[in-house]
Amino acid sequence: MAVGLTLYGVSMALMLRSGLGLDPWDVFHQGLQRVLGLTVGAWVTICGALVLLLWIPLRQRPGVGTVANVLMIGAAMDLTLGLVGGPHGLPGRVALMAAAVVLNGVASGLYIGARLGPGPRDGLMTGLHRRTGRSLRLIRTGIELTVLAAGLLLGGTAGVGTVVYALLIGPLVQLFLPWCTVPTAAQTSRKG
Repeated sequence: MAVGLTLYGVSMALMLRSGLGLDPWDVFHQGLQRVLGLTVGAWVTICGALVLLLWIPLRQRPGVGTVANVLMIGAAMDLTLGLVGGPHGLPGRVALMAAAVVLNGVASGLYIGARLGPGPRDGLMTGLHRRTGRSLRLIRTGIELTVLAAGLLLGGTAGVGTVVYALLIGPLVQLFLPWCTVPTAAQTSRKG
Protein backbone atom coordinates (compact mmCIF):
# COMPACT_ATOMS: atom_id res chain seq x y z
CA MET A 1 0.00 0.00 0.00
CA ALA A 2 2.74 2.48 0.97
CA VAL A 3 4.54 1.90 -2.33
CA GLY A 4 1.32 2.44 -4.27
CA LEU A 5 0.48 5.67 -2.43
CA THR A 6 4.02 6.99 -2.86
CA LEU A 7 4.00 6.16 -6.57
CA TYR A 8 0.60 7.81 -6.88
CA GLY A 9 2.06 11.06 -5.54
CA VAL A 10 5.09 10.70 -7.82
CA SER A 11 2.84 10.17 -10.84
CA MET A 12 0.83 13.28 -10.00
CA ALA A 13 4.03 15.34 -9.76
CA LEU A 14 5.27 14.00 -13.11
CA MET A 15 1.95 14.89 -14.70
CA LEU A 16 2.27 18.43 -13.35
CA ARG A 17 5.87 18.69 -14.60
CA SER A 18 4.78 17.64 -18.11
CA GLY A 19 2.80 20.86 -18.36
CA LEU A 20 0.19 19.21 -20.58
CA GLY A 21 -2.75 19.14 -18.19
CA LEU A 22 -3.66 17.44 -14.94
CA ASP A 23 -6.29 15.00 -13.74
CA PRO A 24 -9.46 16.84 -12.57
CA TRP A 25 -8.66 16.79 -8.85
CA ASP A 26 -5.16 18.13 -9.46
CA VAL A 27 -6.53 20.91 -11.66
CA PHE A 28 -8.52 21.85 -8.55
CA HIS A 29 -5.52 21.46 -6.21
CA GLN A 30 -3.34 23.57 -8.50
CA GLY A 31 -6.05 26.22 -8.74
CA LEU A 32 -6.22 26.39 -4.93
CA GLN A 33 -2.43 26.77 -4.81
CA ARG A 34 -2.51 29.62 -7.31
CA VAL A 35 -5.24 31.49 -5.43
CA LEU A 36 -4.46 30.68 -1.78
CA GLY A 37 -0.78 29.70 -1.73
CA LEU A 38 0.74 26.60 -0.11
CA THR A 39 1.99 23.75 -2.29
CA VAL A 40 -0.08 21.57 -4.58
CA GLY A 41 0.77 18.59 -2.37
CA ALA A 42 -0.44 20.46 0.69
CA TRP A 43 -3.76 21.04 -1.06
CA VAL A 44 -3.93 17.33 -1.96
CA THR A 45 -3.62 16.56 1.75
CA ILE A 46 -6.00 19.30 2.94
CA CYS A 47 -8.68 18.39 0.39
CA GLY A 48 -8.32 14.69 1.23
CA ALA A 49 -8.95 15.47 4.90
CA LEU A 50 -11.91 17.73 4.04
CA VAL A 51 -13.43 15.07 1.79
CA LEU A 52 -13.19 12.65 4.73
CA LEU A 53 -15.47 14.99 6.67
CA LEU A 54 -18.08 14.45 3.93
CA TRP A 55 -17.98 10.75 4.81
CA ILE A 56 -19.60 11.41 8.20
CA PRO A 57 -23.19 11.94 6.97
CA LEU A 58 -22.66 9.12 4.45
CA ARG A 59 -21.65 6.77 7.29
CA GLN A 60 -18.50 5.71 5.47
CA ARG A 61 -15.76 4.16 7.57
CA PRO A 62 -12.12 4.88 6.77
CA GLY A 63 -9.47 2.21 6.84
CA VAL A 64 -5.75 2.41 7.49
CA GLY A 65 -5.28 2.90 3.76
CA THR A 66 -7.70 5.83 3.77
CA VAL A 67 -5.70 7.71 6.39
CA ALA A 68 -2.40 6.77 4.73
CA ASN A 69 -3.80 8.08 1.44
CA VAL A 70 -4.46 11.49 2.99
CA LEU A 71 -1.02 11.68 4.61
CA MET A 72 1.26 10.18 1.95
CA ILE A 73 0.16 11.22 -1.53
CA GLY A 74 0.54 14.98 -1.12
CA ALA A 75 3.89 14.58 0.65
CA ALA A 76 5.19 12.29 -2.12
CA MET A 77 3.97 14.76 -4.72
CA ASP A 78 5.72 17.73 -3.11
CA LEU A 79 8.94 15.75 -2.59
CA THR A 80 8.96 14.70 -6.25
CA LEU A 81 8.23 18.25 -7.41
CA GLY A 82 11.26 19.37 -5.41
CA LEU A 83 13.50 16.79 -7.06
CA VAL A 84 12.25 16.59 -10.66
CA GLY A 85 12.20 19.46 -13.13
CA GLY A 86 10.15 19.69 -16.27
CA PRO A 87 11.53 18.37 -19.57
CA HIS A 88 12.45 20.64 -22.46
CA GLY A 89 10.62 20.22 -25.73
CA LEU A 90 7.30 18.69 -26.62
CA PRO A 91 8.53 15.07 -27.10
CA GLY A 92 9.93 15.02 -23.55
CA ARG A 93 6.75 16.54 -22.14
CA VAL A 94 4.58 13.98 -23.96
CA ALA A 95 6.80 11.11 -22.78
CA LEU A 96 6.63 12.37 -19.18
CA MET A 97 2.85 12.72 -19.35
CA ALA A 98 2.47 9.19 -20.78
CA ALA A 99 4.77 7.74 -18.12
CA ALA A 100 2.82 9.61 -15.41
CA VAL A 101 -0.53 8.21 -16.57
CA VAL A 102 0.77 4.63 -16.75
CA LEU A 103 2.50 4.98 -13.36
CA ASN A 104 -0.77 6.31 -11.91
CA GLY A 105 -2.53 3.18 -13.18
CA VAL A 106 0.07 0.93 -11.53
CA ALA A 107 -0.04 2.96 -8.30
CA SER A 108 -3.84 2.79 -8.22
CA GLY A 109 -3.69 -0.98 -8.64
CA LEU A 110 -1.22 -1.25 -5.77
CA TYR A 111 -3.10 0.89 -3.26
CA ILE A 112 -6.58 -0.39 -4.17
CA GLY A 113 -5.31 -3.97 -4.32
CA ALA A 114 -3.96 -3.71 -0.76
CA ARG A 115 -7.60 -3.70 0.46
CA LEU A 116 -6.85 -1.38 3.38
CA GLY A 117 -9.54 1.20 2.72
CA PRO A 118 -10.52 3.44 -0.18
CA GLY A 119 -9.05 6.86 -0.78
CA PRO A 120 -11.15 9.80 0.41
CA ARG A 121 -12.45 10.62 -3.07
CA ASP A 122 -13.30 7.00 -3.88
CA GLY A 123 -15.11 6.62 -0.56
CA LEU A 124 -17.10 9.77 -1.29
CA MET A 125 -18.18 8.24 -4.59
CA THR A 126 -19.18 4.88 -3.11
CA GLY A 127 -20.89 6.54 -0.13
CA LEU A 128 -22.96 8.80 -2.39
CA HIS A 129 -23.82 5.77 -4.54
CA ARG A 130 -25.01 3.81 -1.51
CA ARG A 131 -27.05 6.71 -0.09
CA THR A 132 -28.61 7.95 -3.34
CA GLY A 133 -28.90 4.79 -5.42
CA ARG A 134 -27.43 6.64 -8.40
CA SER A 135 -24.94 4.85 -10.63
CA LEU A 136 -21.25 4.96 -9.75
CA ARG A 137 -20.51 6.23 -13.25
CA LEU A 138 -22.91 9.16 -12.85
CA ILE A 139 -21.65 10.07 -9.38
CA ARG A 140 -17.95 9.80 -10.30
CA THR A 141 -18.47 11.82 -13.47
CA GLY A 142 -20.37 14.49 -11.55
CA ILE A 143 -17.65 14.76 -8.91
CA GLU A 144 -14.85 14.89 -11.48
CA LEU A 145 -16.59 17.51 -13.62
CA THR A 146 -17.35 19.64 -10.55
CA VAL A 147 -13.75 19.71 -9.31
CA LEU A 148 -12.46 20.22 -12.87
CA ALA A 149 -14.74 23.23 -13.39
CA ALA A 150 -13.83 24.68 -9.99
CA GLY A 151 -10.14 24.12 -10.70
CA LEU A 152 -10.35 25.84 -14.07
CA LEU A 153 -12.12 28.81 -12.48
CA LEU A 154 -9.27 29.01 -9.95
CA GLY A 155 -6.61 28.92 -12.70
CA GLY A 156 -5.65 25.23 -12.69
CA THR A 157 -4.15 23.63 -15.81
CA ALA A 158 -6.23 21.37 -18.02
CA GLY A 159 -5.12 20.19 -21.42
CA VAL A 160 -4.43 17.15 -23.53
CA GLY A 161 -3.07 15.37 -20.43
CA THR A 162 -6.45 15.82 -18.74
CA VAL A 163 -8.18 14.11 -21.66
CA VAL A 164 -5.56 11.33 -21.90
CA TYR A 165 -5.88 10.69 -18.16
CA ALA A 166 -9.68 10.61 -18.33
CA LEU A 167 -9.66 8.13 -21.22
CA LEU A 168 -6.89 5.81 -20.04
CA ILE A 169 -6.95 5.67 -16.24
CA GLY A 170 -9.94 3.31 -16.04
CA PRO A 171 -8.53 0.75 -18.49
CA LEU A 172 -5.07 0.99 -16.89
CA VAL A 173 -6.40 0.38 -13.37
CA GLN A 174 -8.44 -2.53 -14.71
CA LEU A 175 -5.27 -3.93 -16.32
CA PHE A 176 -3.01 -3.60 -13.25
CA LEU A 177 -5.46 -4.29 -10.41
CA PRO A 178 -5.59 -8.10 -10.81
CA TRP A 179 -1.77 -8.26 -10.66
CA CYS A 180 -1.64 -6.09 -7.54
CA THR A 181 -4.58 -7.36 -5.48
CA VAL A 182 -3.76 -9.05 -2.20
CA PRO A 183 -5.79 -12.27 -1.91
CA THR A 184 -8.37 -12.47 0.86
CA ALA A 185 -8.05 -15.09 3.60
CA ALA A 186 -10.82 -17.11 1.91
CA GLN A 187 -8.99 -17.08 -1.42
CA THR A 188 -5.73 -18.10 0.24
CA SER A 189 -7.37 -21.01 2.14
CA ARG A 190 -8.98 -22.35 -1.05
CA LYS A 191 -5.59 -22.49 -2.76
CA GLY A 192 -3.93 -24.29 0.14
